[in-house]
Amino acid sequence: MARIIDLSVIVSNKGSLRRKPEITYLKHKESAEYYSKFYGIKISDFQDGNYAATEKVNMGTHDTTHLDAPWHFWPTSEGKPAKTIDQVPLEWCYGDGVVLDFHTKKKGEVITPEEVKTSIQRIGYTLKPFDIVLIRTDTSKYYGEPDYENMHPGMSAEATLWLIQQGIKVMGIDAWGWDRPHDVMIKELREGKKGEFWKAHYLGKDYEYCHLERLTNLDKIPAPFGFKVAAFPIKIEEASGAWCRVVAILDD
Repeated sequence: MARIIDLSVIVSNKGSLRRKPEITYLKHKESAEYYSKFYGIKISDFQDGNYAATEKVNMGTHDTTHLDAPWHFWPTSEGKPAKTIDQVPLEWCYGDGVVLDFHTKKKGEVITPEEVKTSIQRIGYTLKPFDIVLIRTDTSKYYGEPDYENMHPGMSAEATLWLIQQGIKVMGIDAWGWDRPHDVMIKELREGKKGEFWKAHYLGKDYEYCHLERLTNLDKIPAPFGFKVAAFPIKIEEASGAWCRVVAILDD
């Protein structure tokens, strides 16, 4: 049987995220009380007064492990209307995975194309179109802690473009975002450095590709390649992104 490593963070009311999900739980007896009124029957009509547990979740499409569609980056991509998440080809979302290790990079630092190329050479791999490239920063170890959103290094636009030029359609990171943290970029904006803000994301205007963000457990994948990645997004009509249960699949 295949071994599966979960690369997705948990959706929880707990923790200190700035945009924390709101989960309302309806347990079995609460459900029986609610639905007895809805169906016009007695609570005793349910076996032992229990009915189906259910939950209601209120959160944004980018507030857990998710895939950014081209529409998230800009209204158009490559001169055409940008794809929304329900239009992203599922073939992009399943393929050979490659982990590039940048866990020694510090908050706010940028990952350059030269560093990406060196990392690939170090592991002895040759990228091919539709590989799914995963950037390991280990920031996911702090998921849910205060200021998690601002702890990571980020991919430069130049490094992102280089991956796109190798035929990569889906790339991901185990951090809050793909670019450097917003607090770093906003500080630069206020200092007059406007050209770097959200620069890797804005590549989507000219090049059609997708990001996976808020991954986890990249350090638990035993080898940097030789595994599959499945990252199928929930099919939300005309949305800019959607939640994914991302997994690495190893043929043991």
